[in-house]
Amino acid sequence: MEQRQTPRFDGMTVLVTGGNSGIGRGIVHFFVEAGAEVLFTGRNVEKGRKVEEESLSLGYPARFLACDHADEAAVSALFETIRQHGRLDILVNNAGVGSRRSGVVPEDGPGVRWDKLVGPNLEAAYLTSAHALPLLAESASPAIVNISSTATLHGNWGLYCVAKAGVEALTRALAVEGAAHGIRANAVSPGWIETEQDGENPASGSADGWEVPPNLFDRMGQPREIAAAVAFLASDAASFVTGQTLVVDGGLSIIDYTSRTLLQERGEGLFSGVLSSKVATKKNPG
Repeated sequence: MEQRQTPRFDGMTVLVTGGNSGIGRGIVHFFVEAGAEVLFTGRNVEKGRKVEEESLSLGYPARFLACDHADEAAVSALFETIRQHGRLDILVNNAGVGSRRSGVVPEDGPGVRWDKLVGPNLEAAYLTSAHALPLLAESASPAIVNISSTATLHGNWGLYCVAKAGVEALTRALAVEGAAHGIRANAVSPGWIETEQDGENPASGSADGWEVPPNLFDRMGQPREIAAAVAFLASDAASFVTGQTLVVDGGLSIIDYTSRTLLQERGEGLFSGVLSSKVATKKNPG
């Protein structure tokens, strides 16, 4: 198979928040392989050191910096360290928590729940971006990429969907604020992505088969597939793209699962039909 060309980031410094696990870890690996000098943050020092070791095996060292991005004093100190480091070209706001890691318990009131979900997701992205802007303005090719979620489209995700919808609005605001300084701001909205957490605590269907297919490809996405989208938006290939959200979900968000029975019974009658025989042959060869 022909090797796909990926953007190169030689000589550039990238900060990935929440880079010590999950999608963030995949983004760190991707940028390291693409030649960037990578700084990444997280709250779990042990996991951070592990990702540092992994980066060495890829040929370039990534540097872990502990930080709670919902704490403005901690964020301010982080950027003082980065300024001493020298430069920042790309910021990837990935840090956040989902429903499984939010720490919400039944006795939490509305305000506590808001703080636990909106703070680490929306406020963290805002504070980090605000403190990063002066450094990014000094770069020749600055970019911000925020990690959102297809949860923004589904009210069943509660306060998490509210926080991520805010991240997408923040992306547009940053695009306007940063434009005069050449700073582009975009977002990536992942669907179901398979991370190491799913191996430790499998979501329904990820281990024993899905009750409902997770997307058109009937598989979970991989962190590297999200990282590739992030790298595109951060690269000069997207030099005229700003304020946008790129959905990377295998088609999850375009599927109406209430129509699954119709699709199964009349699918060939709903579309062009030109691929029907090829699909049947592929599923039942020879």
